Amino acid sequence: MSAVDQTSEKQRAGDPGSATCLEPAPGTSVWPDLLSRSAQDALLAELCGLIETAPLYVPTMPKSGRPFSASMTNLGTLGWVSDKNGYRYDAVHPVTGRAWPRIPDSLLHLWTDLTGYQAPPEACLLNYYSAGAKMGLHQDRDEKPLDAPVLSISLGDTAVFRLGGVERKGSTQSFKLASGDVMMLAGPSRLRFHGVDRILPGSSTLLAKAEFPANAGRVNLTLRRVTEP
Repeated sequence: MSAVDQTSEKQRAGDPGSATCLEPAPGTSVWPDLLSRSAQDALLAELCGLIETAPLYVPTMPKSGRPFSASMTNLGTLGWVSDKNGYRYDAVHPVTGRAWPRIPDSLLHLWTDLTGYQAPPEACLLNYYSAGAKMGLHQDRDEKPLDAPVLSISLGDTAVFRLGGVERKGSTQSFKLASGDVMMLAGPSRLRFHGVDRILPGSSTLLAKAEFPANAGRVNLTLRRVTEP
């Protein structure tokens, strides 16, 4: 059993709320250092194997065709894609044409332990941020059950995360998400605009031996339910 699984087993057998949980905004929950270093190493090793089947690629914006600064891939029965045809979920990798690999059990356990949602996630977006990558403010609204939370796991270099309101022009706040942190957007935060302003290079050594470009940067995993249960 991996360290991630051991952590989840302890949470299911004991008190799921025993870990420190911060709430920077109503409906936004952050669990700092929820995954131990050994749990992060185990998860990253599993992800490195999975991206051999579903390699990282660079999506493009629907209208402009501009490439994203972060590369990505997906895990699960459905994967989020962006290209000239728009934003959508698809059952196959846009480059290889093959089905996405399954979501690791350790991530499914985290979803069950932390969200309490009635159905499992169908998509896990894997975004890789190199030193200069970022993600503009956006909403996650391509999913049908908007009552289902979005769960995010950070691995590697720290990100400066920006959280806004449900309107694009609303006020924002920023805070750091470090390796091993887990965040959930639910309820009044489910449709908040959010993004990544920048990555802090060298803030983590987790990816030093991993099979990601430059052996550095940040990996972010985002678990989502796409269809109605």
